[in-house]
Amino acid sequence: MIEDIRADIEVASGRVPADLALRNGRFFDVFTGELMDGDMAVRDGRVIAIGPAGTYRGIKEQDLGNRIVVPGLIDSHVHIESSMQGPAGFAGLTVPRGTTTVIADPHEIANVRGMDGIRWMLNASENVPQSVFVMLPS
Repeated sequence: MIEDIRADIEVASGRVPADLALRNGRFFDVFTGELMDGDMAVRDGRVIAIGPAGTYRGIKEQDLGNRIVVPGLIDSHVHIESSMQGPAGFAGLTVPRGTTTVIADPHEIANVRGMDGIRWMLNASENVPQSVFVMLPS
């Protein structure tokens, strides 16, 4: 864990190349509502840093051509089973629309199937292209 943090710091500081450097992007700052021109460094599939143009080198590099990059949306309370889909089907509908993470309350499946339903939801959520965090049912 500490080694991963150190490696992230090395990439963020620009001392070592990122796995992927996304160059010439316009990055949306959710705090200020402004667009920032610059580059993004990615390591192990995670955004490590965003900085001014020319800040980061990458093992792979991609020119974004001034495209706008926004962070993924987080749905902080969802009942996946209300969509009449399992986690994979739900992700197939929501990821293309920008929702990268959900906090799921599996109360419906828990009411019907108990712990077996909750276990199913956890297992079915493991390999979907969306971060699924399952809370205790309400």
